[in-house]
Amino acid sequence: MLENDIKETENPEGGDQEQQKSSFEEAYYASIKELKEGEIIKGKIIGISGKDVIIDIGYKSEGLIAVDEFDGPDNIKIGEEVEVLLESREDENGMVVLSKKKAQKIIGWERIINNYNEGDVIKGKATRKVKGGLMVDIGVEAFLPASQSTLKGPIDLNSLVRKEFDYKIIKINKPRRNIVVSRKEVLSQEQDQQKQELLAELKVGETRKGTVKNITDFGAFINLGGLDGLLHITDMSWGRISHPSEVLAVGDEIEVMILDFDRNNMKVSLGLKQQTPNPWEDVGSKYPVGSKLKGKVVNIVPYGAFIELEKGIEGLIHISEISWTKRISHPSEVLAIGDTVEAVVLSIDKDNQKISLGLKQLEQNPWLEAPVKYPVGSKIKGKIKNLTDYGAFVELDENIDGLIHISDISWTRKLSHPSEVLKKGQKIEAMVLSVDQENMKIAIGFKQMTEDPWSKYIEKYPVNTPVSGTITKIANFGIFVEFDKDLEGLIHISELSEEPASNLEEKYKVGDKIKAKIAKIDNETRKIGLSMKEAE
Repeated sequence: MLENDIKETENPEGGDQEQQKSSFEEAYYASIKELKEGEIIKGKIIGISGKDVIIDIGYKSEGLIAVDEFDGPDNIKIGEEVEVLLESREDENGMVVLSKKKAQKIIGWERIINNYNEGDVIKGKATRKVKGGLMVDIGVEAFLPASQSTLKGPIDLNSLVRKEFDYKIIKINKPRRNIVVSRKEVLSQEQDQQKQELLAELKVGETRKGTVKNITDFGAFINLGGLDGLLHITDMSWGRISHPSEVLAVGDEIEVMILDFDRNNMKVSLGLKQQTPNPWEDVGSKYPVGSKLKGKVVNIVPYGAFIELEKGIEGLIHISEISWTKRISHPSEVLAIGDTVEAVVLSIDKDNQKISLGLKQLEQNPWLEAPVKYPVGSKIKGKIKNLTDYGAFVELDENIDGLIHISDISWTRKLSHPSEVLKKGQKIEAMVLSVDQENMKIAIGFKQMTEDPWSKYIEKYPVNTPVSGTITKIANFGIFVEFDKDLEGLIHISELSEEPASNLEEKYKVGDKIKAKIAKIDNETRKIGLSMKEAE
């Protein structure tokens, strides 16, 4: 092509034509030498041929760029100047090989490096979905990890494609020419800014509209329009609430009061009940101490029952205030949720919003008459109601029980348990020993119904008296022997006739007959020591 152009300018007469030809070739080849592969140059769109765009770069041969390298055919304008990368000065067809996209990538990278740093915000448009995220065009392609695409929860990445957003540059790798961006960081900053602006407007005591965003066991989080506040369960109602879901549901639109806020930590405390009058303000005049009232049992706990007197006001009947005389293990033995009960107001604590109620106060206290009805020293008859390790309870009447302590069952026997002498349901006669009206206790004695035989026993069995008896109990320190009615003595292990075995029960059995001698008598503790050695 070059030779033809030169021939057209040749003059048959020679001379000037040869000189002209030499000058043109020098100029052309000089211009070709100025082109450097990998260099970005300017060119002009002069036409479209099939799938290629023809670019004039001012040299002998035009360059070709695929139509796909432009943002659609509508953006290809004849005469428009574009920057392109010279990939090859001449291909097999004699055309210059150019690339618009590669030029844009190089230009874009240099623009990013020269004008942006990590942490800067830049506009970009997601172009396609790739493994683990999206590619975003910010002048060059940057990678948006899926985890950095939104603030919370999963998102359909395809919904972001071809949409323009602000992105924060979080990583620039210059050697590999990689850039990582985040939309989440931008959204977080915007959210914080929105929160700060809203916090600046808030005033304690004002009301705001919000939407229930989340419900927990301790309260509900309310979206106030970019800022979440906590509505604690105790600030939802003046009455009792077991769980916030009894009052609210996710998505509810409510009006709440600003109770407090912390601008530094961006925390807001909200109230719902504060928008209505506090029913506890005049509770003293409505429910004076000593008055009788009716209410519904709304909750039962091991220590008592809560009674709703009106919406927002509850009183507690403590388990000790249910009955004067009955031993109640749990309030559910007497009361059930939903019951309507009458009670007496015992005390009011307005500051702590507590009312103490009594059920037993509706009846006369039977203990007021106890000292008269059961005078000390009088004899009573009753049925053994219950046995414990420390004694036996005797039913004196349908309201009052008396206690026979284990030490008041026998004058002489050392009992391990009352059941050794007394049985449940047994009818007995006993003596009133004391009446504690304040603590509602009556002590009665069983042994006091008989004369104390101790003085007669010690007279009958002085020290060194030989005795015969039956083993009643075996301990690790010795054996107990009954040698008269209800009279026991202890043969200590050191006073046995032979060197004892490691386990006394291997040699001795309850019921065995034993001969011994009175070794010592303790009048104060009423203990008798026996010895088999002395007897021998």
